[in-house]
Amino acid sequence: MSTDKLTRLNIFSIRGVQMRTFHITWLTFFVCFFGWFGLAPLMPAIRADLGLTKPQVGNTIIAAVSATIFARLIIGRLCDTWGPRKTYTALLILGSLPVMLVGLAHDYTTFLLFRLTIGVIGASFVITQFHTSMMFGPTIKGTANAVAGGWGNLGGGVTQLAMPLIMSAIVGFGYVKADAWRLAMIVPGVLMLVMAFVYYRYTQDTPAGNYDEIQRADSQQETVSFWKACADLRVWALALAYGCCFGMEITFDGVAALYFFDNFHMAETEAGFWAMLFGFMNIFARAVGGIVADKVGRRYGMRGKGLLLAGLLLMEGAGIALFAQTGSLPLAIVSMLTFAMFLKMANGTTYAITPFVNPRAVGIISGVVGAGGNVGGMLMGFLFKSATISYGQAFLYIGVVVVFVGLLLLLVNFNTEPVAEPVEADLQTA
Repeated sequence: MSTDKLTRLNIFSIRGVQMRTFHITWLTFFVCFFGWFGLAPLMPAIRADLGLTKPQVGNTIIAAVSATIFARLIIGRLCDTWGPRKTYTALLILGSLPVMLVGLAHDYTTFLLFRLTIGVIGASFVITQFHTSMMFGPTIKGTANAVAGGWGNLGGGVTQLAMPLIMSAIVGFGYVKADAWRLAMIVPGVLMLVMAFVYYRYTQDTPAGNYDEIQRADSQQETVSFWKACADLRVWALALAYGCCFGMEITFDGVAALYFFDNFHMAETEAGFWAMLFGFMNIFARAVGGIVADKVGRRYGMRGKGLLLAGLLLMEGAGIALFAQTGSLPLAIVSMLTFAMFLKMANGTTYAITPFVNPRAVGIISGVVGAGGNVGGMLMGFLFKSATISYGQAFLYIGVVVVFVGLLLLLVNFNTEPVAEPVEADLQTA
């Protein structure tokens, strides 16, 4: 069995610990989205059941992403020290509990607290990107990260349609909607427990073995402090960029079904279908971003990747502004798919740069950049909470900000320091 990092990605293979871990990692992240955003497409029923106001709905959207900010910072450090296998297993088990128990909420305050706790599941993304980075070499790392992240994010789209269908099936058995949405949330919780077993049993931390089974050379054991890793301007530039792309993604995941439900007067399942299309773009769009970034990197270096990311953000922002002005469903769908393409490519490009900023602090930096995505999502959530700002106006403001950040990124030189990939000789069996 090879203990080297792979230099090519064969998505149709499950041979070797590298590809086995790759597939289990993205599938686990996919399931995590069912737990993290399973409530979003059920919000029309939940809003009616709990009598939530627009500001209260906005608070639940903010809660869904705010807890993830701190969780991603902690999880990133645990990946560096404890290992991704144990970290993911623990997160899945603990995260499944509020997902299955949220049905016990019968008022706004209790529901908000559950929504806040469930938000911790969003830290699963950091483990996904960290673990994939451990399994693949530098020339293919961006592509592998983008495919794993994109296919995992696909869960955010599938859940938009799947959860309303699950709720409808439960209603078909004679339950009212007020009970059906509660019972529906048990399904993603159980799936998370199943993936906890699979992850612990069938993955390992590195191609050479788990952290407690191998001895890492001094260069790997020397961990970089959080503040030293974060003293690099590039880390914050990437966090800001990710706030504009992934932050918008999770915000849209949270409001899309309600937006289509209210603006175009649809049933929950129909609104969930159109919202699903946004997430479904992840099956290829984020991967395209990673693939293009790797190709640009091989020819133009990290500076080229940075310029690519800036350009994608500019196009994303313009697309969001266009979406905000649409008044018909066909035009709304076309503009949504347009900005979704650039947004998800930007996601993939961001994490084609992140592992190279400081290879001795991949977990820390992945956590900070990932947390930046959630800070962006949280700040955007305040716009959708406002009773005086319409959803259309909120999207327009976001589009303008994203364009401005894209312009700022043109000024950042990601080649400020040479980056060396740790050699495989640094991993030796004990």
